[in-house]
Amino acid sequence: MIKIKQLEPTKDNLRIFTQFQIDLYKGNPYYVPPLISDDVATLLPEKNPAFEFCEAAYFMAFRDGKAVGRIAGILNKQVNEHHKTQNARFGFIDFIDDPEVSEALLKAVEDWARKKGMKKLIGPLGFTDLDHEGMLIEGFQELGTMATIYNHAYYAEHLERLGYKKDSDWVEFLIDVPDKVPEKMSRIAEIVKKKYNLKVLKYKSRNRIKSEYGRALFHLINDAYDGLYEYSHLTERQIEYYIDVYLGLLNLDLVTLIVDKQGHLVGVGISMPSMSKALQKSMGKMLPFGWFHLLKGLKGKNDKVDLLLVAVKPEYQNKGVNALLFADLIPVYQRYGYKQAESNPEMETNSKVQNQWEYFDYRQHRRRRSFYKNL
Repeated sequence: MIKIKQLEPTKDNLRIFTQFQIDLYKGNPYYVPPLISDDVATLLPEKNPAFEFCEAAYFMAFRDGKAVGRIAGILNKQVNEHHKTQNARFGFIDFIDDPEVSEALLKAVEDWARKKGMKKLIGPLGFTDLDHEGMLIEGFQELGTMATIYNHAYYAEHLERLGYKKDSDWVEFLIDVPDKVPEKMSRIAEIVKKKYNLKVLKYKSRNRIKSEYGRALFHLINDAYDGLYEYSHLTERQIEYYIDVYLGLLNLDLVTLIVDKQGHLVGVGISMPSMSKALQKSMGKMLPFGWFHLLKGLKGKNDKVDLLLVAVKPEYQNKGVNALLFADLIPVYQRYGYKQAESNPEMETNSKVQNQWEYFDYRQHRRRRSFYKNL
């Protein structure tokens, strides 16, 4: 007998909610756990500024008193208003390989969504695009990344059996870092730089980049990603929050800004060393020794870099600005000893983004999917 319990969104309950996933994947060599404190902060209404326009409900499934699954229901009012839709989201979904468990979890969110007047349930998605999204459907033997969901192969089978269908796919690429900047890329970068009077900016001071381009960076993300699948525009409060959360962690050598002759931001490339192995060693905890593994991941030797974000102002897209970004970043990657780069998820239909990999040796190594069900 499966019992579904809706959790009050307290820190203790949300730690249990997050820990379930970590316990479920214990010993899996491809799974990369989140930091429990980060996930709890994302799920707490008083911490996450997305709750200005979102609602959420958290459910766990139990059998004989033992946790066997979890799921979140999320309502993003901003996206619904923007697209004139009545969609609810499900996310943070994990369960044992038991159809009774997955059915009970999804039914709980479906019922919750109907009571909210929603007509469709989609997911897995988070509150916004800066949360993890997309259920893995290919690449189960590939090491996950800090920015993506890892899940068992049986998840999608359970959803399809319950009537869920494909809504959208993301693809991911593993890219070889070349020994030098490809000649064609270097040539295009120089042409673009002169033609549009563009300039590459690098920073050494976190305070300077925050004060001079922190807000502009996230406004650029809003402009560049507008129109993408279920994109949730970042509010001013979210931007203030993410300036500290993200820019405070980055190695600024791995951040490249492109500005026009007036100093307006037109492109940004943000990378960081792969934290996958460090997070595996930390098992989601900063204490007692998790901080050591994470610091080692940030500062120590690493042969893989994660391409967290590439964004270009719409009027400059398809004009070679990406070539200018990577012409600057590739020598940095070489200096740090990176051999491969993770693209992280890109919409399968986003040819603008995927065309930038034509300069490199690469392979598509993962695919993930969002599903929908009419309620």
